[in-house]
Amino acid sequence: MAMRDRTSSVRRCMLGGVALSLTFLTACGGGGGGSDDAAGASCKPSGGKVTLDYWSWVPGMQKAVDVWNGDNPDIQVELKTVPSGNAGTYQNLSHALKAGKAPDLGQIEYDSLASFRLKEGLTDISSCPGVEEAGAAFVDWTWSQVEFGAGGEDGVWAVPQDTGPMALFYRKDVYDELGMKAPATWNEYADQARRLKKEGKFITHFSQTDPNWFTGLLWQNKATMFERSDDSWKVTVDRPESRQVADYWQKLIDDKLVATDLQGFSPALYKAWNDGEVVTWVSAAWGYSTIRDNAKATAGAWAVAPMPQWKAGDRQAGNWGGSTTTVMAGSEHPAEAAKFALWLNTDPEALEILNREGGLYPAAKAGLELPALQQPVDFYGKQKVFDVFAQASTQVDTGFTWGPTMTDTYRFLSDGTANTIAGKSTLGDVLEDTGTRSAESLRKQSLDVTP
Repeated sequence: MAMRDRTSSVRRCMLGGVALSLTFLTACGGGGGGSDDAAGASCKPSGGKVTLDYWSWVPGMQKAVDVWNGDNPDIQVELKTVPSGNAGTYQNLSHALKAGKAPDLGQIEYDSLASFRLKEGLTDISSCPGVEEAGAAFVDWTWSQVEFGAGGEDGVWAVPQDTGPMALFYRKDVYDELGMKAPATWNEYADQARRLKKEGKFITHFSQTDPNWFTGLLWQNKATMFERSDDSWKVTVDRPESRQVADYWQKLIDDKLVATDLQGFSPALYKAWNDGEVVTWVSAAWGYSTIRDNAKATAGAWAVAPMPQWKAGDRQAGNWGGSTTTVMAGSEHPAEAAKFALWLNTDPEALEILNREGGLYPAAKAGLELPALQQPVDFYGKQKVFDVFAQASTQVDTGFTWGPTMTDTYRFLSDGTANTIAGKSTLGDVLEDTGTRSAESLRKQSLDVTP
């Protein structure tokens, strides 16, 4: 890929020291903004044979790319397999954008889209062929996440790939032995934690390295962390709904009812699952393959139930993760890149590959009808686990708003949680500190922040 020079439209936009909103900064131009030379204004096919670079961390992605390459000799995709976003890829993408060496396509999670848009790292693909009509093909809330504005007024900045509606994975064999059923409420969950502690088991782990997991818990309780009004942002990390969640888990931590020495996606956690020391995990749809592939000794012992509710009878679910396929700023072939992104995330064969190989729960409505998602899953005692996640997907609050500096917010949450685990603070303190520091982070980006 050729070197691509980029200038900072942010500097051009900061007139007279006025703090401008994310919307206005983007409209002023740059790699992914709404300037005359951006794809949002013009997205025409390049003509001739092109090669696109694509960075992704999804297992098995190469198999999908091979299918595309076999059917599209004039638009070839070269895949680079990278670590997950916060494990290094986002930092590398940021460096590549600054150096003018970014790939044509990147995998970026919903919560980080606004951050990359603020960095002028994304291309508006709203005028690329097929994009305007594609919205109806995806679960509504996922398309709203990539539009950033009512009716797409701010453009389209990515194509949804997968989602992470949350539910409760639990060791049904242990529960059956103790005469317990899947908890309907969080109060029941806490009672079960006390019972399990007497049996020498933890109901779950509380990781200091998964702030986006904790965000999913907040999401279930409609505790949105940011609010946007026209050109202003309001940080709402520390709010009553968030405090309810934080105080609940703080009590479990204080009473030593959850394992606090296990990090997510670690060999130690997998051993605890295999040994029956940790018996539940509140996780996303993609978590089914995490347990399946890393706790093989427990095959047939797990089941899936809806998330416990804060109030009996409620039907609310959180969301953890989910990614998009973006056309990065500076791509010389946005039309072709957008065409591949749409195919990758709507084509039945591609969706089947990504589900089978990567464990993705598709954002495309057609993907929810994949045969594999309709079948009993042997590892989960032949339960049709995806029925639970399909229902959860309809219970995710569509109004949840990500802030434009979520990378910073997650760092504040993670650092604060580490202090909580060490007994130096409480989760309530973490919310307060994260809110304050997140507001400061927004102001450093010259964004308007309201009290």
